[in-house]
Amino acid sequence: MKLYVSERAPNPRRVQMFIAEKGMTGIEQVRVSIGADEHKRPEFVDKNPMARLPVLELDDGRFLSETRAICTYLEGVLPEPNLMGDGYEERAFVEMADRRIEWYLFLGVTNWVRHTHPGLAPLEQPQFKDFGNSQGRKVREVARWLDGELARHEFVAGNRFTIADITAFCCVEFSRGLMKFSPAKEGMPNLQAWRDRIAERPSAVVS
Repeated sequence: MKLYVSERAPNPRRVQMFIAEKGMTGIEQVRVSIGADEHKRPEFVDKNPMARLPVLELDDGRFLSETRAICTYLEGVLPEPNLMGDGYEERAFVEMADRRIEWYLFLGVTNWVRHTHPGLAPLEQPQFKDFGNSQGRKVREVARWLDGELARHEFVAGNRFTIADITAFCCVEFSRGLMKFSPAKEGMPNLQAWRDRIAERPSAVVS
């Protein structure tokens, strides 16, 4: 299999971290430069008509895109260690937590970055800075909710590490790197402590 990724992009990093947590080997990583518009070239659009990363090329020649779909496939290929829930009940609650992070925190951070950061202007035209700043405020609201959740349990979806922690960590790191978002400075000690714990995992190291 081949995984098409891009440097510093948070969604490819989610899959890379998932693979690392699984201890999977033999998946070739192919770099696609978003800055050079390589994801818009015909040879890549043939792989994913949405021109987005990541993309997983299967051994039979098919292409699978969308981060969570790729992780679902990889979970099926190598069920252990389990990262998406064991049994229908835990799977449902892990997915709920993961979707909440993806839709309410990750999407907000993405809009905040893409509409306010000057380095992202080539990828987001036109930029609407008022919209981006409003997203930044909403991100903080969701982050405060997450800080409260992490006061009650050690990980995002409960008492063990799951895909929801991967999604949240890559989101926090993306906002920390580009927007200098610091949970500690925003009065979110539980989120900061969780971030620091996850950062110590070998899978958190950016390849």
